[in-house]
Amino acid sequence: MKRVMLYSPGDKRIVQGGTELIDTWRSGNGTIWVDLADESPSAESRFLEETFGIHPFAIQDAQRDRHPPKFEHFDDYYFLLLKGLSPAPEGTDFDTIQISMFVGDRFLVTRHSDVSLSIDLLWKSVTLTPTLLEQGARGLVPRLTRNIVNRYLELLFQIETTLDNLEQELLGGDPSDRQLTLLATYKTRLRRMSRTFTYHEQIFADLRHDERATEDGKLEHHFNDAYEQLERVESLARLYYDLASDLIDSSISLASHRLNGIMKVLTIITAIFVPMGFLAGVYGMNFDHMPELHYEYSYHILLATMATLAVGLLTLFRFKRWL
Repeated sequence: MKRVMLYSPGDKRIVQGGTELIDTWRSGNGTIWVDLADESPSAESRFLEETFGIHPFAIQDAQRDRHPPKFEHFDDYYFLLLKGLSPAPEGTDFDTIQISMFVGDRFLVTRHSDVSLSIDLLWKSVTLTPTLLEQGARGLVPRLTRNIVNRYLELLFQIETTLDNLEQELLGGDPSDRQLTLLATYKTRLRRMSRTFTYHEQIFADLRHDERATEDGKLEHHFNDAYEQLERVESLARLYYDLASDLIDSSISLASHRLNGIMKVLTIITAIFVPMGFLAGVYGMNFDHMPELHYEYSYHILLATMATLAVGLLTLFRFKRWL
C-alpha cells in the first residue's frame, strides 16, 4: 500500500492521493511524503530506485527485519533505520518493527514492516497542520522520532508499575515461580530495549551535529530534543533492567533465607532426637544380660533422661541464639 502526501509551499496546502502526485511533485517545488507498507519487496525496490534513486543496498537494509538501527549518508539523501514498537504491546508481550526513512531535500519516504502507530500519528498531525512541512522533509524526522520514543515511554511506565507491584508481592510473601518467570522475561526484554535505544542514541548523536541533516543548523534544536528523549528512555530502560535484576536476586535471597530457616528447624529436631534414638536403640537390643532392664524404675529413668536431653539441648540452642 502506498499513500502519498504533497505539500505546496505557495498556498501551504496538502494534497493526498496515490503515485499520480509524484509527477506533480517533480514538476513543482513542493515536498512529498510517501508512506510504504505491505508492498512486495521487488515492487518496492523498483519503485524506490526508479522514483527517488535510492541505492539498492539501502533498500536491502530497509527490507531486512532484523537489521540493527543505522544512519547512512548518500549524495542526495540520507537513510535512517529505527525500531518502533509493534501496534499493541501489552506487558511483556511487545515486539519491535523496522521503520525506515529515506530523507531528501524535497522528499520523505517511510517504509515499515507492520502497522506503525507513530507514523499514523504524524500523518494525522501533518494533515491537520500542513505548516509542519514548512521546514521540509527533514523537519519530520525528529517529530517521527519523538512519536516513536513516546510510545516506548508509555510502555516503560507500565513496566515500572508492574515491577513496583511485583516488588510489593515479593516483600509480602513467598516468591512464586510465576513472579520469577515474569521478572526474567522483563529482564530479557529490557536488555534488548536498552540495546535498541543505545543504537538510536548513537545515531542521533551524529545526526544533531550533521549540517546536511539539520539543514545548516536550522533543525539542530529539534534533533537535540529528540536526542535528549532517546537518552532518557535509554537510561530508564537500564534503570528498570537493573531493578528487575535486583528483584530476581532479592527473591532468590528471600527464598534461600526461608529455606535456611526450614533447614534450621529440621536440623534442631534431628539434633534432639538423635540421642533419644541412640538410647532407644541401646535398650531395645535383645540381650539376656542387661541388668538395668530388670530394674523397676528403668523405664521412667529412661524417659526422664530423654526429656532432660531434649530440654537441655533446647536451652543450649536458645543460649547460642540458634532458635
